[in-house]
Amino acid sequence: MSSISATGAAHASALTQGHKKVIFASSLGTVFEWYDFYLYGSLAAIIAKQYFSGLNDTSALIFALLAFAAGFAVRPFGAIVFGRLGDMIGRKYTFLVTIVIMGLSTFCVGLLPSYASIGFAAPAILIALRLLQGLALGGEYGGAATYVAEHAPHGKRGLYTSFIQTTATVGLFLSLLVILGCQTMLGKEAFDDWGWRVPFLLSIVLLGVSVWIRMQLHESPLFQQMKAEGKTSKAPITESFFSKNGKIVLLALLGATAGQAVVWYAGQFYAMYFLSQTLKVDNTTTWLMIAAALALGTPFFLFFGWLSDRIGRKRIVMAGCLIAALTYFPLFRALTHYANPAIEEAAATSPTVVHADPATCSFQFDPVGKKKFTSSCDIATTALAKAGVPYAVEAAPAGSVARVTVGATAVDGYEGAGLGKDEAKARADAFGGELKAALTGAGYPEKADPARVDKPMVVLILTVLVIYVTMVYGPIAAWLVELFPTRIRYTSMSLPYHIGNGWFGGFLPTIAFALVAATGNIYYGLWYPIVIALMTFVIGSLFLRETKDVDITQ
Repeated sequence: MSSISATGAAHASALTQGHKKVIFASSLGTVFEWYDFYLYGSLAAIIAKQYFSGLNDTSALIFALLAFAAGFAVRPFGAIVFGRLGDMIGRKYTFLVTIVIMGLSTFCVGLLPSYASIGFAAPAILIALRLLQGLALGGEYGGAATYVAEHAPHGKRGLYTSFIQTTATVGLFLSLLVILGCQTMLGKEAFDDWGWRVPFLLSIVLLGVSVWIRMQLHESPLFQQMKAEGKTSKAPITESFFSKNGKIVLLALLGATAGQAVVWYAGQFYAMYFLSQTLKVDNTTTWLMIAAALALGTPFFLFFGWLSDRIGRKRIVMAGCLIAALTYFPLFRALTHYANPAIEEAAATSPTVVHADPATCSFQFDPVGKKKFTSSCDIATTALAKAGVPYAVEAAPAGSVARVTVGATAVDGYEGAGLGKDEAKARADAFGGELKAALTGAGYPEKADPARVDKPMVVLILTVLVIYVTMVYGPIAAWLVELFPTRIRYTSMSLPYHIGNGWFGGFLPTIAFALVAATGNIYYGLWYPIVIALMTFVIGSLFLRETKDVDITQ
């Protein structure tokens, strides 16, 4: 056995109290980074009004979600930059850099003027800050998971790395609690106006605490020994991606992290958006129910991490992907039934249909707010999407003006092209009023009736979705750590994790919401996570190996 292996074995034989404190410190700092990152996601609807007010409501929310996703888009680049540093100079130093970048970027969001104050500069700066957050987070996870795994006793890596896996959910939970606390103290009107900035500004205090905690960390013993022997990688990017190791990186992405990511985001973020934006449950009730589900489901991260030490990482992750893909449609339909049954009832008794020339129906998404949707089809579908009404589109003769039927009631559309400003407003008001009357008469609600929200059942469904998250996410860190050798572990595991979670997962809310807006089917967006989860199940089952008994000191 090499001296590195001997050192690893010595450290693996028993986890000292000091090592437990080090692991706790690493996890606590990671909680803060996720808290920072998810403040934006939790406040996306409010941020849409503050920074994208130049767009219509549907495009504003989609673009706000895209700004959220922008942080995910650059995570792989952060993984490469900080992964390389972590494999060359050490795990510890990346912690300090990433936490400072994340904390300062979040604090600056709280100070950023709105679109009404400085125009297009506001969303541009906001996106730049999101990119900085994404870069920092891209360097964080791989270091934390590698660091904890290299301290954990053999046979307990799944359990100990599962503590890192709880940090994303705990960070989201913490962000929701802070938001709810601020909203309760300030009142909803003041919170929506300016109080939403307070959770971002408070992060400067958490930043100070987290930096102090990170200063107490010691370097990984495996890395210290490897560095002392001069065996660290001099080109971790080349070794990770441009050698036979590159095939494992690709398989880890498609056969593990892509499916894990979409199950993660569908079960937490998309479920939150579905409740608040589609089912029109008020934000406070949505946040409380999500927080309750997270509190109930979070212990399962540790359970599945522990279980993976006994039966293997692969079979738990694969089972989570498959079960989620098979049950998403009935679970989200159940959310509609228990959270806003009036939508379900109205859609069943008085279905809404847009009869229009298909050639005149556009994809309702304009990221820069310049395009005018003036065709009768676009005007009708925009109004319905804004109202959160499920609808179908049926082909009408070419050149015909769109018509909306709500049950037996018909509402004629109009062509907006060529209308003057005053005439366009008058026609829009008349059409909107007539459509609203038809929808109200058919029983379509403007908001979910609080008295009809079955909170226990909604929390139960949300908890099931969170348990799916824990199945795929609890064992993933140990699985990724064990797939790659020590000298390039940080770089090799970080990239597939962050492409999976940053791209496949991070864009899920945006893609799913846009699909729903385009089709009128409030469940259509679920096809995205279902297809990706099934892809991962097939590739992971066939081509990735089980790793629970491997020696990670090599």
